[in-house]
Amino acid sequence: MRTARSRDRYRRPLKNSMIALFTAGCATLAVTSCSGSSDTPKASPTPSAAQPTKSADPTETAKKDAVATYQAYWKEVAKLYADRSGKSAHLKKYAASAALKNVESDAKQAHDHNRIHIGKVAVGNPTVIDLDVKSKTPKATLSSCLDISQWKVVDAKTKKPLSLPSDRLTKYVIKSEVERWPGGWRVIRDEPQGKRC
Repeated sequence: MRTARSRDRYRRPLKNSMIALFTAGCATLAVTSCSGSSDTPKASPTPSAAQPTKSADPTETAKKDAVATYQAYWKEVAKLYADRSGKSAHLKKYAASAALKNVESDAKQAHDHNRIHIGKVAVGNPTVIDLDVKSKTPKATLSSCLDISQWKVVDAKTKKPLSLPSDRLTKYVIKSEVERWPGGWRVIRDEPQGKRC
């Protein structure tokens, strides 16, 4: 059963910049040399010269995927709270079970009261503290520092900020459970720990 604290965690302002997605490009330039003689045979690689390719460690891959899903989940949470129509968010790609139900319910309640949240949520230092990749449904437990200090609650029509309690926690430890479903990793539960970070 959700506590008042877990219900309130989505109603607090936040506008920190999310960790930007990385992009990298690499190009390979193949250079071949020509010899002066056209009848000189060209060398071809032999099978014995080929280097074996190492496969990625499944444990490390699972950790990275779980963390990436969690970060994407919070981006979609912010989109959902900012849009009363709910059309711009794709939360179901990253959340399921209690996490999905709670966020959708809380966002609807905010929207029904003519409130939207603007800004972004910052997920600081997301760390996998427990991982089980061998079970039928692989799962990971994450701990992170959720910073909602820049998420602002505003009137949906006027966009004027609403006053909130000054003693609310806006940067706190949150523990989350993520499972790998057939369609990919999904956040199924997240619980504020009531501790500053």
